Amino acid sequence: MNTSMTKNGKLFLLLATAGLLSLSSCKKDELPVIAPQPLNTTGVYVLNEGSYSSGGASSISYYNVASKKVEVDYFAKQNGKALGANANDLKQYGSKIYCVITGTTVNAKDSYLEVINMATGKSLKRIPFSDENGGFMPRNIVFNKNKAYISGYDGKLTKLDTTSLTIDSRLLVGGALEQLAIVNNKIYVTNSVHQFFPSANNSSVSVVDLNNFTKLKEIPTSLNPRVIFATPSGDLFVQTSGNYSSIQGTLEKLSSVSDTKISSGPDLGLSFLSITGANGYAIGYSTAPYLKSFNTSTGALGNDLIKDGTAADITYPYTVSLNTLDNSFYVADGKDFTNNGKMFSYSKDGKLQFAFETGVAPKMAVFQYGF
Repeated sequence: MNTSMTKNGKLFLLLATAGLLSLSSCKKDELPVIAPQPLNTTGVYVLNEGSYSSGGASSISYYNVASKKVEVDYFAKQNGKALGANANDLKQYGSKIYCVITGTTVNAKDSYLEVINMATGKSLKRIPFSDENGGFMPRNIVFNKNKAYISGYDGKLTKLDTTSLTIDSRLLVGGALEQLAIVNNKIYVTNSVHQFFPSANNSSVSVVDLNNFTKLKEIPTSLNPRVIFATPSGDLFVQTSGNYSSIQGTLEKLSSVSDTKISSGPDLGLSFLSITGANGYAIGYSTAPYLKSFNTSTGALGNDLIKDGTAADITYPYTVSLNTLDNSFYVADGKDFTNNGKMFSYSKDGKLQFAFETGVAPKMAVFQYGF
């Protein structure tokens, strides 16, 4: 009798322990997965537009932060082929880099999207952006929920799946499309003036619903809007260029709530504007060359970005790229846009950290992190 009770007791304890282990296992399974956070910047990819005199042959440079060495034409070295002509945008999403190659002409059909492994610089896939009618002439790219959206001079937005790296669909939106921004579950894209893609739709921002990928409306702007960025408040700043003679450029503000223009003013002499989160950067040549912060609430120019006197070392400030890991910023020096340029890295307080050579006409930087 005692033996039987002992066996039953052991069986009960065994089952109870298994149950507790099972519950413990379930609780562990329910814990949220925490993505690893970057610790430092290990490398810098730089997109170089290339010189028009050489047919717009573009390239990608790579700077190794630890070794302080640069490979000026890194993409060609890693892949044994040229990047292409007239590359216009370079962005990172997940473990991949996406490079938008506009190409030379519609008939040449040399437009495509180059998808690159961030860790190695090797091409994962070259996706043609052309059909039987010619090249799409893609311009800029943004991302949302494992989808990429690419604007084109042909007036269409291309929706791409970033997992399968295949085109889902294309949507006719407007005229010669340029920059895009995503806010409030909508895409905003500028309809610019382009001599090879004439269109009456050249003074507006088109609005596209992300849920069903349909066009909602157009917001009228001044002539030739090209640049657009969203701010943390949900407003958008649009830079228009006019016709470079009788119609002046403007700096306009849109609301993503009402989808209307809420203000318009002079363009402040801007040649470049970039907004990432609450950080705004501006380059201009109104009276004297300037490189200043940009207030993302008021649209006013702020203080000089470079604080250590090294601004004089930059021949032709072309663009600024923000490293969101530490808020350092990188100023691309186009120099004469015929020979190799240079990239200057500054700490968030405007002090030079390092500089390195790039290809011709450096445009933007993408950052590789260590974990």
